[in-house]
Formats: sequence, structure tokens, C-alpha cells
Amino acid sequence: MKSLPSFIMSILENIIRAAQYKKQLLAILIDPDKFEVDGDEKSSAFAKAYLKKIPAQTTHLFIGGSTDHNHKTEKVVQLLKAETDLPVLLFPGDYTQVTPEADALLFLSLLSGDNPEFLIGQQVKAARVVQQSNLEVIPTGYLLIDGGSQTAVERVSNTQPLSQNEPETIITTALAGQYLGKKLIYLEAGSGARSAVQPHIITSVREAITIPIIVGGGIRTERAMQAAFTAGATMVVIGTAFEDNTWNN
Repeated sequence: MKSLPSFIMSILENIIRAAQYKKQLLAILIDPDKFEVDGDEKSSAFAKAYLKKIPAQTTHLFIGGSTDHNHKTEKVVQLLKAETDLPVLLFPGDYTQVTPEADALLFLSLLSGDNPEFLIGQQVKAARVVQQSNLEVIPTGYLLIDGGSQTAVERVSNTQPLSQNEPETIITTALAGQYLGKKLIYLEAGSGARSAVQPHIITSVREAITIPIIVGGGIRTERAMQAAFTAGATMVVIGTAFEDNTWNN
């Protein structure tokens, strides 16, 4: 495998170069609602312990969830950035989860489904906050894929996932996202999905578009992660398997 150039790159540039050089990127998704933030000393210890258990090959941290009932996103970002040099990216469920404390923001548009609130409405609400921050903004096309169970994303967004039995719809939606100017395509089976995005779907999307692909949801084993990489994912995101301590090497 070729090594990446040594000059300093933005987070997006790093992901694009990773796709070009076939470098595998692993992001751990942290749900603020499930993170301990009570008391500085206790919270710091929790953050250190959490970071110790993530895989050594982890390259990015994603912070976000379908909800953040206790408004902990900013505090969680602060705790993690105090303990690690890994880039911290916001993966917000809604505009209230945007905080300037992070390194970058996946500026998500839910391209699947037909709810304008998550296609553009939430983005309009976030626009001024984003403008006034120093966040690196990464326009990302977000496709919810059926993983065999109803997920929080489906409930909150009030949209239907795309069926894996209709790959052409997934492919053309991803392609439309690229033509709309998205810099990344995120194929998401949803948190706690029974099954991940199938490798043949990832490969088909990879063959149709030229921008990097992120894949998440339902990935619980090293084998499943490697299957996603082999199929064409540049970055794999794992969340529930680490939260529930069910990750299987």
C-alpha cells in the first residue's frame, strides 16, 4: 500500500486522498446521550477509558445521534479533544447538535425519503451557526438503507429507508448526490440495524460515483468491516457494537 503524502491536508482532503490511495479509514461514532459528563474529573476519566477501548486503527471520531435530549454534544466534544489528537467530526441528528468546538461538520442532507425538513430545513436552521464557526464544513449526501429493523433515524426523520432489493434506486440517488455537489456519500443502515449495507450495494455505488463512500450501521465484526472496505468503502463507521461491547474481532 502506498503511503499518503506528508503535507498538511484538510479533513476532507485527507479522506479524498485515502480513497485515491485505498487507505482504510475507521470512525467510531459516539452518541452524546450515552456519554458520562457529570463532573469534570469523572467525565475526563470516562473519556480516557472510552478512548482506550477503541481499535488502534481508528482514524476519526464522529459525535452525534438521532437525538441529544440532554444537550451534551458540546461537552462531549470538549472532553474528547482534551484526550486525543484524532479529528472530531460532528454527525448531527439536528441543527441543535452543531457546536464550534469540533474540527469538522458533516453537513448532512438526507437524500433518501421525501422529508424536506432533513433535506434542507435543518440545514437552513444551522447555516448561521456554521457560518460563525471555524468548522470545516463537508457537504455529505446521506442515504438511509434498510437494515432489517426500524432505526432511530427512520423514526426521527419520518422517512422510509431505501430497499437493498432495489439497488438501482440507491445507485442513482448517490449519483444525484454527487451531481448536487456533495463531497461524500454516506450509506447508512442505521444504528442497531440487524444487517449492514450489503457489499454488492457498496460496490455498485462505488462504480457509479467518483467521491468517497462512508458506510455505517449494523457492522459488528472485523470481517464485516473488511467486507465493506473490500467492496469500496473509504471509511467505515462503528457505533453500537462498541457501546454495547459486542464488537467481535
